Amino acid sequence: MSVHEVPPVALSKGEIGKMEAAMALGSFAIGTGEFAIMGLMPDIAANLHLSEPQVGHAISAYALGVVVGAPALAILGAKLLRKHMLLLLMALYAIGNLATAFAPSFAGLVAFRFISGLPHGAYFGIAAVVASSMVPSNQRAGAVARVMMGLTLAMLLGNPVATFLGQYFGWRSAFLLVGLIALCTIALVWHYVPQRSDEVRSDPRKELKAFTLPQVWMALGIASIGFAGMFCVFSYLAPTMLEVTRVAPQWIPFGLAAFGLGGIIGNIAGGKLFDRLQFRAVGIVLVWSTAVLVFFTFAAHSLWTLLLGIGLVGTMIALAAPLQIRLMDIAHEAPSLAAASNHAAFNLANALGPWFGGMAISAGLGWTSTGYIGAAAALVGLGIYAVARRMKGGQ
Repeated sequence: MSVHEVPPVALSKGEIGKMEAAMALGSFAIGTGEFAIMGLMPDIAANLHLSEPQVGHAISAYALGVVVGAPALAILGAKLLRKHMLLLLMALYAIGNLATAFAPSFAGLVAFRFISGLPHGAYFGIAAVVASSMVPSNQRAGAVARVMMGLTLAMLLGNPVATFLGQYFGWRSAFLLVGLIALCTIALVWHYVPQRSDEVRSDPRKELKAFTLPQVWMALGIASIGFAGMFCVFSYLAPTMLEVTRVAPQWIPFGLAAFGLGGIIGNIAGGKLFDRLQFRAVGIVLVWSTAVLVFFTFAAHSLWTLLLGIGLVGTMIALAAPLQIRLMDIAHEAPSLAAASNHAAFNLANALGPWFGGMAISAGLGWTSTGYIGAAAALVGLGIYAVARRMKGGQ
């Protein structure tokens, strides 16, 4: 089904707003569940008798779950109505996070984080297709950005609140909260997302065929490498604040909130930038990303400059909506798989970032080395973008 298809029953702006808000709550649950572990890294490490880089493996396990689950679940669910897929995916997310809250060991934590990651990409992909199909073509990036606003609000509010709860009531309480939010999302999606029985089902063979296009792989490469720098820095924000900035643990939620505020600004800016400049917006964001990651290495030594620096790193989320729409345009016969694969690529970045950063820290390069490693990743992403622009089909 084309993402430009006009719905058989016209929805009012209010109905579209409620539908977007329902799906955005799912984005909020996913964002809180994905990033909460980063703010609670010292607490989890102490409780399970691990090092912070070991806890980073649990972050990578979640990200790899997204990489595996995004294309697999998008293909397996191709014959289902999109509303039903959203409900099933959010149910799996609730189960994964509730199980995480009761993980008995490090091995259990890693396993349940992997399971929690499975529905992540497919949920965002299907929600993006639903949202973009309800608005004019020149407003699609804005519609996708509004659904993804839940993700950035999670960075601003959900993650700091989860970190606060985790510090005072134990880290497991944060994942109980995420499970409850996911259950609330199921109720709202059931009520506000329209069920279109005449919806044209996707053909898995056509979905897969679209992935023979080189430009699809260029876009996925930009997401997986160019975006790794943000996760390289953000994954180790809590120990950086403790060891480099030397603030009390109570300041960690404020660092997370600064990152989230930057994410909201970047999310809005990214949607507007792509609606105006199309693919050129991606190159602009990557140049900006390189600069702010280098700046973070100098900003981390003082609390107030760190809050500014991590807020600027948060603006890198501006890359998400432009690449989402870019993929949906290129692989127009496979909108669900393309949109889901974008999040798989971003979470490959989420796996690579902590891994690269952990290696640098373990090698004795210091906590702030994550900024330089991240900037190098952004430059590689910029190189892939330049190649994509020169290839046939680049714009």
